[in-house]
Amino acid sequence: MPAARIPVPVDPKFAQAVQNYEAGLRALQERKFDKAKAAFQKVLEGTSRELGDRARIHLSTCNQQTVKSELHFQTPEEHYDYAVSLMNQGDYVGAREHLEKLQKNPAQRDYVLYGLAALDCLTGHLEDALRRLGEAIAANAHLRFQARNDGDFQNLAEDPRFTELLYPDPGGEAGASGYGIEQ
Repeated sequence: MPAARIPVPVDPKFAQAVQNYEAGLRALQERKFDKAKAAFQKVLEGTSRELGDRARIHLSTCNQQTVKSELHFQTPEEHYDYAVSLMNQGDYVGAREHLEKLQKNPAQRDYVLYGLAALDCLTGHLEDALRRLGEAIAANAHLRFQARNDGDFQNLAEDPRFTELLYPDPGGEAGASGYGIEQ
């Protein structure tokens, strides 16, 4: 006859820590970082070292995400500069998120389109880069000159459509003033 198993008593503090840890994970997956932080803080107050170590890692993730979401910019230009800095660091996903937020401001349309065109070129989306660069130049003809010396467009350097955008046929622009006024 097999020996009867005697249930091991569960430490109520450990059970509570596990519940807090699981609640923190759920909140983290739902991107509710403040709620997740509170749950992971409770785990750290408990007695389980192993759960505490895991909670500390997740708490660090929450803190990083909270800092990202707390960015505040004084001006759209400052926000644009931040997006460009992300692009220069190779954080193309972050740069795109910020540039897409900036697209909601019609006053910055030309520079945002230019930034997205550069980002598209850097990420290999050349058709989108050409389209957006064309729209940016149509909104502000001065961007044509900026693009001529911008290394972000090197993937398009050999494309004749890119050359046409930057060096248009002078006779083909009948009526264009070159002062950024849409025709």
